[in-house]
Amino acid sequence: MTTASINSTVKIRPATSADAAILGRFGTLLVALHHELDAARFIATTTNTPQGYAHFLERESNRADAVVLVAQEDNTVLGYAYAALEGADYMSLRGPAGVIHDLFVDPACRRKGVGRMLLDAVIAEMDRRGAERIVLSTAYGNEAARRLFAAVGFRPTMVEMTRG
Repeated sequence: MTTASINSTVKIRPATSADAAILGRFGTLLVALHHELDAARFIATTTNTPQGYAHFLERESNRADAVVLVAQEDNTVLGYAYAALEGADYMSLRGPAGVIHDLFVDPACRRKGVGRMLLDAVIAEMDRRGAERIVLSTAYGNEAARRLFAAVGFRPTMVEMTRG
């Protein structure tokens, strides 16, 4: 399937409680991916991760200052994005911002434009909600994500370093 054809069949919509199980599975895959990239930095999954992540994203989707979006084709959820409006953060030396916390696409659906669709939609939602700037973090070793983020205008501003 080409990017053009998937763009016409994939719809981006707000997550609902009916999406909890798949969001928990995707969140678990996101945690596992990060742990695989750097096990000394990122937590490992546990048997509780799917349920915990599902509960977390469901709670976040109900916050007025947060958004959880899903990409869906037919009855299949292909990925999700999670972002929130946040106030000034002196720990990260930034003013108020829209913060994209998660962007995940099912590995079987990658490189078809779904991630870009989710990213464009979550940026538009943060803009619509008045975000002065939008920031995100990505694992240093996740080169595909870094390329995607750069392609829509994100630029490197910080490098987190871990000891131990």
